[in-house]
Amino acid sequence: MRTSRSTPVSRRGILAAGGAVGIGALLAACGGGKGSGGTNGSAGKGSWTFTDDRKEKVSLAHTPQRIVAFTGTAAALHDFGIDEKIVGVFGPTKLKNGKPDPQAGDLDIDKVTILGNAYNQFNVEKYAALRPDLLVTNMYEPDALWFVPDDSKDKITKLAKSVALTSSRTPLVKIIERYAELAESLGADLKAKKVTDAKARFEKASESLRKAAKAHPVTVLACSGSPDLFYASNPGINADLMYYKSLGVDLIVPDHLDKDGYFESLSWENADKYRADVLLLDNRTATLQPKDLAAKPSWAKLPAVKAHQITPWSSEPRFSYAGAAPLIESLAKAIGSARKVN
Repeated sequence: MRTSRSTPVSRRGILAAGGAVGIGALLAACGGGKGSGGTNGSAGKGSWTFTDDRKEKVSLAHTPQRIVAFTGTAAALHDFGIDEKIVGVFGPTKLKNGKPDPQAGDLDIDKVTILGNAYNQFNVEKYAALRPDLLVTNMYEPDALWFVPDDSKDKITKLAKSVALTSSRTPLVKIIERYAELAESLGADLKAKKVTDAKARFEKASESLRKAAKAHPVTVLACSGSPDLFYASNPGINADLMYYKSLGVDLIVPDHLDKDGYFESLSWENADKYRADVLLLDNRTATLQPKDLAAKPSWAKLPAVKAHQITPWSSEPRFSYAGAAPLIESLAKAIGSARKVN
């Protein structure tokens, strides 16, 4: 069956379509004074520099003491030992029931100021009031600051220096190493037991996945569901999928990728184009889950769905050993118990 194409949707577009709302009109003047530069009391000794993945060398007179970050980024830094310095976050942080969003990891969300809880939400006035030294976020596209709204980006970046680390087109383990490097520059002890234990768990999980993939050569499709489209994700660009593939997981590669290269968007009537043995299903709050998808006839007919071989996929992984290890363990378990259904 010919795949019905739609207008190309960007990675950001999926989130926007998932129900995120705008922040509305922003104040023309967003702080100043204390908000600019961020010399904040107990400053770290000595100057601080870090070259981020935009190849920009960020320099401050002291080690940043007041950090604002994308929620998943903050959670990763927390895993490496950066905690009290994180004063604010933006991005999926709190669920409707008040519990932490999965992207918040082990971050105590009651101890940080939430500047926005969804895509295109970022309260600039609150950000300025935090007197930030540094903003840290991911990049899924070159120079695009993840969850920093385009319409207020100029105001936001004038209030404090920013660091951006790549989140795609590079294997997961390499990105984690970059986060460790940033965390260490901010004062984290990478030899702390918490960090070394997490790294050992990550390495053990990776070996388990390698063994499971070899013993159970099933095909896996990483995918995401929205009301109108089914997305088949590309293991050649997503950091975690790249890493899983390097460990031997037989991930299906879509043959007609959308403009940004992350996925192929399919109409639901063509959702069976790739007949995988296992579905790795995007579990972000803005995407549809099995209970939501049950009403779609084409979903119910997929071989992996019939065989109950669906496993959650954190498509925006936490870039730390502690954050990634459970995801790898989960996939190893799913593949280890799967059978071929095609």
